Amino acid sequence: MAAATTTSTRRGYFGRFGGTFVPETLVSALDQLDAAYQEAKVDPAFNAELATHLRDFAGRPTLLVPADRLSDEVGGARIWLKREDLLHTGAHKINNTIGQALLAKRMGKTRLIAETGAGQHGVATATAAAKFGLPCDVYMGSEDVRRQSLNVFRMRLLGANVIEVDSGSRTLKDATNEAMRDWMGSSGETHYILGSVVGPHPFPAMVRDFHRCIGDESRRQFMEHNGGDLPEAVVACVGGGSNAAGMFAAFIDDDGVRIIGTEAGGRGSGAGDHAAPLTYGEPGVLHGSLSYVLQDPDGQTRPVHSASAGLDYPGVGPEHAFWKDEGRVEYEAVSDTDALDAFQRLARTEGILCALETAHAFASAERLAREIGPGGNVLVCCSGRGDKDCQEIARLLG
Repeated sequence: MAAATTTSTRRGYFGRFGGTFVPETLVSALDQLDAAYQEAKVDPAFNAELATHLRDFAGRPTLLVPADRLSDEVGGARIWLKREDLLHTGAHKINNTIGQALLAKRMGKTRLIAETGAGQHGVATATAAAKFGLPCDVYMGSEDVRRQSLNVFRMRLLGANVIEVDSGSRTLKDATNEAMRDWMGSSGETHYILGSVVGPHPFPAMVRDFHRCIGDESRRQFMEHNGGDLPEAVVACVGGGSNAAGMFAAFIDDDGVRIIGTEAGGRGSGAGDHAAPLTYGEPGVLHGSLSYVLQDPDGQTRPVHSASAGLDYPGVGPEHAFWKDEGRVEYEAVSDTDALDAFQRLARTEGILCALETAHAFASAERLAREIGPGGNVLVCCSGRGDKDCQEIARLLG
C-alpha cells in the first residue's frame, strides 16, 4: 500500500481539522483499529493479500481511457476517464471494504456493520462480508431505500440485513447516526466499515489510503499515455469524499495540476436546497471529527438536498476541509440540473451510464475542458456506474 501524502500536523489531524470526538465507549475500539491498521499497512503479508483480492476479485487496475466523443462535443481540452465503475460491484467502494474486512478479521471481529446512502458502499460491504464469511448489517435511510431499491435488493441477495432508518431526513446522515449507535454497544465483536473519509481518527486517513490506488494508477497511466506529462486538471465528486481523496492524494504535490472537487449544488444556494458544506458550510463537529458542516446558528445540522443519494450529506472529510483552507483544492457546487445534463451527455456520446454522483464531476470537467482549451487534458474519476440511478433519473426527468 503506497503511503499517502501526509497533511497531518498531529496525530489524527489535517491542520486544524479531524480529531476524535466520540463517546468514551468508542475510544478503545478506535485505538484498537488504529493500532491494527498501523501494523497492517507495513506488513508485507497483509499488503500482498489485499493486492491479490483487489486484482483477482475486485478487478484492479481499472482502465484510464480518453472520452473522445464527449471531448469533441464539449470542445476544448481532452477529457480522460478513470473507470472505477468497472470494478466488481460497480464503484470504487470495494477498494475500502475489502481492506477494512481484512482488518476486521485481523482484529478477530465476527460481525460487520456499515452505513450507506446511494447503496454502493452497502453493496460493497455486503460483498466483502459474503467473501470473507461474516454477518453484516447495513443501515440505510428510508428515503434512500426508496431511491435505491435495486441496491437494497442486491445487498439482501448477498446476505446482508438492511435496516431502514426513519429518523431525521431519512438519508445518509441518519443512517450514519444509527450505525454509530450500534457500534457503541457492540464494538467488542463488531467492526464498523465506515464508507468515506469522514468520522473519527483513523477512518479519514485509513479510507483515503485504501482508495489511494485510484490516484496512483491514474497518475502512472496518464503519464504512460502522454509521454510523461501530467494533466492540467483532475476532477472528482465529493460527498464525504472518499473517491476524491484517493484520486487527489496522488496529485496533491504536483503544483501544476489543478484539483477540483465537485459538491452537490442541489436546487440552489438556500438552506436545505443543497449538500455543499465546503461551499456554504462552516467548521463544526459531525460524526466524530471537525470539518466543514452545514449547520444552523445553534450548531444543529441543516437539512440537505441532492438528486444523488451518495452526495446527500451535511459534512465532508476533514482532509478536504484542510485542502480547501490551504487553497490547494478548488471546490464548487454543481446543480441537480447540470448533473442530469452531464449524465445524459456522457451516455449519448460515450455509451457509459455513470452514477449520478459521478455526473456532478462530469459537469465540472466539461466546464474545465472549455476553460483550459485545446491541447490540455482533464482527468475525471468515474467513481461508479449508474444502473442504480436509472429509475430515479427517469422520475426526475419526467
